[in-house]
Amino acid sequence: MGQDSPWLNPSGSPRAAGEGCAAGGQRGGPFGGATAALLAALMGLLVLATVLGNALVILAFVVDRSLRTQGNFFFLNLAIADLLVGGFCIPLYIPYVLTGEWRLGRGLCKLWLVVDYLVCTASVFNIVLISFDRFISVTKAVSYRAQKRMTRNAVLKMITVWIAAFLLYGPAILSWEHIAQKSILPEGECHAEFFHNWYFLMIASTIEFFTPFLTVAYFNLSIYLNIRKRTSLRNENLPSPLRMVSTKLQKAYAMPLRVAKSLAIIVCVFGLCWAPYTLLMIIRAACHGHCVQHSLYETSFWLLWVNSAINPVLYPLCHMSFRKAFIKLLCPGKAKIHPHIFT
Repeated sequence: MGQDSPWLNPSGSPRAAGEGCAAGGQRGGPFGGATAALLAALMGLLVLATVLGNALVILAFVVDRSLRTQGNFFFLNLAIADLLVGGFCIPLYIPYVLTGEWRLGRGLCKLWLVVDYLVCTASVFNIVLISFDRFISVTKAVSYRAQKRMTRNAVLKMITVWIAAFLLYGPAILSWEHIAQKSILPEGECHAEFFHNWYFLMIASTIEFFTPFLTVAYFNLSIYLNIRKRTSLRNENLPSPLRMVSTKLQKAYAMPLRVAKSLAIIVCVFGLCWAPYTLLMIIRAACHGHCVQHSLYETSFWLLWVNSAINPVLYPLCHMSFRKAFIKLLCPGKAKIHPHIFT
């Protein structure tokens, strides 16, 4: 960090690498009245958008039985993680950033950090799981359709995501100071004990962002290439009189192709929201906060929270099944006036 600011104390403590979506370790003086009011309003709007958007996804899944397919369970899991970001992580951060001091006690600080890391890591792992599910649905379509309504496997995968997300950071947050036999956390601050440990952060970031991002990119590229290859082979093998039939086949392949495109949008948003912070966090940890401009770093970690607010917006835009469910919930009269929309 090049200079001190009301958001940071000289120790440069906000959310170190992989610290879920929140910032930590801030103890600057309070903001002016107008600035504090503006920040509170913006944070409140972000909380409202994140909570309402993801709650709508969860409600649609609960109310509309047609959404309860194996693949959509993973969207539900993603919405739960993002809902916790808006319903728990951001609200506890608001008084912290406005006053510059953590006043909720060490116990709640630990809980906040564990949940913060947990839900944001779970969000990343869920995106990987969604992409893998779509990859299997295209490359092994027959066996996938046979298991489409089997929710037990989906639930087990959902639970595995949460366990893996906790194991990545949870034990370190809870036990780091005991293993090191000392705490570097000053009174009135709340951040992970390892926020300047470059080696730990590099390994964790590789697991939390770099590997998932490359994996998701691979799955989506494979989906697109697989669909294009199969469509091309079908057209080449059909005699000319039957080429009209191939048009129907192309329409059949249009659905998984749309899924691939929608996932690509989610992946790109994920990369744009996470890459700046991850890179800056690694650089910042290596130089103990002295080589990264504060405003740039501040913007980068807020993008992580914005990602949780954007995700539910992508569902109605990219998935017809969710769009129909949302219309049924928000505009029930439209289903009666235009029933053909829902068939």
